[in-house]
Amino acid sequence: MSDTFDYGTGRRKTATARTRLYAGTGAILINGRSFEDYFPRKTLQMIIRQPLVLTKLADKFDVKVNVAGGGVSGQAEAVRHGISRALLSVDPALRSLLKRAGFLTRDARKKERKKYGLRAARARYQYSKR
Repeated sequence: MSDTFDYGTGRRKTATARTRLYAGTGAILINGRSFEDYFPRKTLQMIIRQPLVLTKLADKFDVKVNVAGGGVSGQAEAVRHGISRALLSVDPALRSLLKRAGFLTRDARKKERKKYGLRAARARYQYSKR
């Protein structure tokens, strides 16, 4: 890997992915492991590769990611967001393509907090008349 890289931060729920793009052959490392090893499900692997496949740059860059927090699905989507942002710093002309696919938009949905007097965020305790 070369010394120069482009950086992008991706977030989803409570997961944060710090992504670096190097000129290379298409290897993707997540927390020091290959992405097939870190995310064994094929759907999660597809989610991670989406921005690279869409821009036809899958074999031009090596990707190194440090991801923390959240679950596997949130981490995969955070990695996708980070890769998309890093690609944007590589070539700003890719913005319209990535924006149209929805990869640059931060998905703001999070778990809603539990409220007092309720069993969960919105669920009430069961009402018994007698």
